[in-house]
This record gives sequence, C-alpha cells and structure tokens, in this order.
Amino acid sequence: MISKNQIKLIRSLELKKNRKREGLFVAEGPKVVNDLLAAGYKARAIFSTKELTNGDVCSTKELITEEELQRISFLQHPQQVLAVMEIPEVARQPISEADTALPSTKLCLALDGVQDPGNVGTILRIADWFGIDTVYCSLDTADVYAPKVVQATMGSLAHVRVFYTDLVPLLQGAEYPVYGTLLDGQDIYGEELSAHGVIVMGNEGNGISPEVRQLVSHRLLIPNYHTDSHTAESLNVAIATAVTCAEFRRRTR
Repeated sequence: MISKNQIKLIRSLELKKNRKREGLFVAEGPKVVNDLLAAGYKARAIFSTKELTNGDVCSTKELITEEELQRISFLQHPQQVLAVMEIPEVARQPISEADTALPSTKLCLALDGVQDPGNVGTILRIADWFGIDTVYCSLDTADVYAPKVVQATMGSLAHVRVFYTDLVPLLQGAEYPVYGTLLDGQDIYGEELSAHGVIVMGNEGNGISPEVRQLVSHRLLIPNYHTDSHTAESLNVAIATAVTCAEFRRRTR
C-alpha cells in the first residue's frame, strides 16, 4: 500500500521547483523505466500493479493497485509502472568547455525557447533516431525532466544528453556551422550541409529569438510545395526537426 507521504512527493514532482529541490523526477511505463535503468539512471522507488518479469523491470519494490497507480500517475491511462528516478548529478552541474566544444566534431541540436513538453520530448526522440546524442536547451525551454517530456521521449532520454544553457554565449564566435530554420532561409534541399555543427530550432510561435538568429551562419528553409496560397503557415517544430535531421543524415551519413 502506498503511503500518503509517497503520494504527496510524487504529485509534487509535477513542478520544476520541486524536481530541482528533491533531485527527482517521474518516469512511467515499462519501456521508459527499463531504458532509463539500463542507461544507469537510479530509481529511488518503483511502483507496479504486477510482478514484472521477462526483461521488464525486475527491481520492483512495491506492488500497488490500479486505483493507487491512478492516484499517482500523470497519464490519462497509466502504464503499469511508475518510477521515482534520481536526476543525474551531471545534469545539475554547469555546462563545461568540453561540452560546448562538441559541435566541432559532431552534429548537435539546440532548442531556443521550445516550450511545449510534447514537442521537447518528441524532439529528443527524433534526435535519438537520427544519432544526435547532444541537445542544448535555452533556459526557457521546457524542462526535460517534466513528466510529459519524459513520457514523450519514449525512453530516448536515456540516450540523449541535454544541457541547459544560455545559447548566445554558446554560439558566439562558434568555429563550426550554426544552422537555423528560418522563413528567409535558403532551400535546405539545395544547400551544402555539414556532418558537424549545431541545428537551432525555435519557439513554437515566434521561431528563433532575435539574439540567437543573428548568430545563425546558415539559414535554412523547408520549402512549401503547395501551389495554393491557402496553406499552413508553418510546420510544427518537432516535425520540422525531423525533416531537417533527415536531410542532414541523408547527405552526411
């Protein structure tokens, strides 16, 4: 039986300030929890509605009822397992010079004010799919350890390193290409693309911020092929990220 204090703690982790104070976050579902455990994340507590075997979470400490899981889950349809995980110590440390130098040797992503948790989680999943293991996030980008973000990554949080930092100092004087998707950019399908550098993706409504936009050295446009003037204004940022990453990998793999 889950205690009132356990329920209170878990529900409090919906808020960033509480996750930061406790150094904890919530992961749900066998796949997400298993992937995080396999990647070295430590579970403070694991709650499940059944004994899990055959490769599922084998370290379940506490069996609970479906009703109890419903009380602590952040999902409309809970998925058998909920784990209270420790935020890695490295994620709470300031970004290092070695971390900022990574785009000099490989392709990285930067999220500039992406605020929808579903978009951030999906972008991490996209990065994982296309072999991009480093994502820089501006300080106003949604917290990667928020329940909705963790769930949207579908376990890819275990494979992608995320750094929160001020993007302007990161990109100022960069000795590597800084790409950005902009309405005044050049057709991505005709531009030369590099196997290293940073791809900046902007806010859902406002795009890349003016301060970061002026640091973009290669402006890219995903062209609209609709001949009618009545068409979508823009692509969802996660979809745009997928299209962009796919084109980079198609030509630089």
